[in-house]
Amino acid sequence: QLYQRRVRAGECNYGGRVTDDKDRRLLMSIIGRFYIPEVVDNDQFRFSPSGDYYAPMDGPYESYLEYIRSLPLIPNPEVFGLHENADITKDQQETNNLFTSVLITLPRQASGEGKSPQEVITALSNDILSKLPNNFNEEKALKKYPVVYEESMNTVLIQELTRFNNLTSVVRQSLVDIIKAIKGLVVMSADLEAMFQSMLVGKVPEMWAAKSYPSLKPLGSYIIDLLARLNFFQNWVTKGIPNVFWLSGFYFTQSFLTGATQNFARKYKIPIDHLTFQFEIMAAEDSMECKPDDGVYVHGLFIEGAIWDREKMQMGEAAPKILYDTIPVIWLKPVEKKNLSKEGKYEAPVYKTSERRGTLSTTGHSTNFVMIMLLGTDQPPEHWVNRGVALLTQLDD
Repeated sequence: QLYQRRVRAGECNYGGRVTDDKDRRLLMSIIGRFYIPEVVDNDQFRFSPSGDYYAPMDGPYESYLEYIRSLPLIPNPEVFGLHENADITKDQQETNNLFTSVLITLPRQASGEGKSPQEVITALSNDILSKLPNNFNEEKALKKYPVVYEESMNTVLIQELTRFNNLTSVVRQSLVDIIKAIKGLVVMSADLEAMFQSMLVGKVPEMWAAKSYPSLKPLGSYIIDLLARLNFFQNWVTKGIPNVFWLSGFYFTQSFLTGATQNFARKYKIPIDHLTFQFEIMAAEDSMECKPDDGVYVHGLFIEGAIWDREKMQMGEAAPKILYDTIPVIWLKPVEKKNLSKEGKYEAPVYKTSERRGTLSTTGHSTNFVMIMLLGTDQPPEHWVNRGVALLTQLDD
């Protein structure tokens, strides 16, 4: 009967409004903490370790009011199954929202002897232009890495070079235009005006974001990240296919994952739709001496809501005030779906940003969600679901 009530509440009443399968999994996990026999059978049952939250005993109306008054005014994260670090994340988001609102209200004119906004943006634009490398030579790269049946990564590389060339071309041209507009050589269009205001408060301009990979980083960090991605692909073009791929560096991560499974499918004559990935976390942090026989090595992921225990080689509880942990090199091994075992594993969603939401693109892929990765654990999977544990390809700072 409790199971029926759980399904009715989680799948019908509330779940009918939830379209994302990861959100529905969380909803069912939270409801599962309350729709259990212990709530009725055990008078001493508590919903959280502190013992503050429990189902009050049967009694008069005033006893229920007294219990409600005894609850903390500000609920602790534990009542939701979250780690205490969730409070820090919440406070950071509220602070960022406050500062963003304050920045919007600041005057745009310089006072005293400081630089004018026009001088600041001109200097910033020249600085970015001086660091931005030339576009990739796609024709030269295509000759060195031709489209061949045995190596799908060549196609992935060329597609990524094209995407980053489009992005850097927009960045470069817009910076040149805004310098000219500040000097009065060209008209300051609405797009350039919006770009000027965004750069002034350290935000990525909208015209860049429209051509860019998802990112929540401020302008300075975004440029550093972009240059690191360009350097990663330049090394690939110059030195050959890397032993370990920087998963965070890809513009369209799904094409890389498809290329990895396609190589395996063509090598062993297995239909690609019968394949999925098995995940093995290695001891090395970011490099390997050679490539694997099958599959690929990747690095660059962060885990939020937990840590990766290097000694036990499994997930562990996050340390206080440590919001993220890095994940060592991961071996993505293609296997047939029928041979994949999920026992003792937590299905961790991988997202490109901490926003953890996106829209479906024309390819049918989400602009933010990447894949589900299986991580070893000695806790029930619901424990980590309630913790909100996920993997991220990049942080917000």
